[in-house]
Amino acid sequence: MPGHVQDRWYKTEPGPDGKPVKVKSDRYGTGFRYRARYVGPDGTEKSRSFPDRQKRRAEEWLAETAADMSRGQYIDPKAAQTTFQQYAERWITGQTTDLNTRIGAETRLRLHAFPRIGSRPLGSFRPLHIREFVRDLENDSISGAYARNIYANVRAVLSAAVDDGHLARNPCSASSVRPPTVSAARVVPWLPSQVRAVRDALPERYRAMVDVGSGCGLRQGEIVGLAEDTIQLDSDTLHVTTQVKLIRGVAVFAPPKGNKERDVPLPSSVASALRQHMTSHPPAAIKLPWIRPDGPLTERRLIFTNTVGGIVWRSNFNALEWKPALAAAGLIPTPGPGEPYASARQHGMHALRHFYASVLLDAGESIKAVSEYLGHSDPAMTLRVYAHLMPSSSERARRALDGVFGAAQEP
Repeated sequence: MPGHVQDRWYKTEPGPDGKPVKVKSDRYGTGFRYRARYVGPDGTEKSRSFPDRQKRRAEEWLAETAADMSRGQYIDPKAAQTTFQQYAERWITGQTTDLNTRIGAETRLRLHAFPRIGSRPLGSFRPLHIREFVRDLENDSISGAYARNIYANVRAVLSAAVDDGHLARNPCSASSVRPPTVSAARVVPWLPSQVRAVRDALPERYRAMVDVGSGCGLRQGEIVGLAEDTIQLDSDTLHVTTQVKLIRGVAVFAPPKGNKERDVPLPSSVASALRQHMTSHPPAAIKLPWIRPDGPLTERRLIFTNTVGGIVWRSNFNALEWKPALAAAGLIPTPGPGEPYASARQHGMHALRHFYASVLLDAGESIKAVSEYLGHSDPAMTLRVYAHLMPSSSERARRALDGVFGAAQEP
């Protein structure tokens, strides 16, 4: 790499005999004395200034820069000065993932990362800064799972910064850095009596939603988006192809989570409940944008609608119908006059999916099949959540071994 160290306190001029001599410049004694200069990979000149008595350090810096270039680890000094927030905002706009996923990442970074590390230049990041960031997250009043999502977003931004030449290596990859801890809270599924109690406490037009959730394992958005053409009540299969989701307050139709359409077994009891529901509340044609708020309008004849024939808005349903049913079933306290219902995160409609999984696993269904029915990304995820619900195999093992050795001991 061509480069040299310029001494700005001296300049070379022709002497009386015509030979060049060094004389003091106008800058003598002021400012940084040495300027190390080189030409970067982009063909432009780069430089860095050093104070008096640090010529050797300037030469070492040039040598280090040349070595970084030869190893492919060179970082443009200007790029390294880009702050985390400046780069992260560009990173967010360049994402091609699901829009709600992007909105979630932007929200987490804006609320929790930018105030802490947003102004730090990318080139200055060290593992120490990430360890301090994780410590602050763990000391904040947020759940461990949410803190880990924030950390994952920060790590993704820094990984992209490495790819784009703003950072030599990702400090999150250091062995001394650990993501925020997450408490391993076990899923406690509802009892059948609790499922029935919640169902009975709901208004009649919403009761079949409990049958679909507990009997087919659908997510709340998939239940709300269940369309007439996905149900064949004389068959044994339910097709899960659509969900209703909210994007910045706008309801849209979209594929199921992870774009994973799936078929699930349709129990005769659920088919009967749906048949009765559709007789009392015929499906209604609903038009919503597809995937994005500005997407093309798509029509679905929805099985479940609200009292005025529109979509079942999750926030309204949860506050006005679901929580009163939980209180009536004794799962949360009944509030006093003028008081709000207590938080019921562990008793949301997702509890119906937990119940569904627990019933299948207790019946001996394989974890792979349960994962497919739930629409999980892979069986490992299902195993992490529900492994403790799988029935013990110790008794089966004892019977099998007794059968083998007992038979062998017979005369």
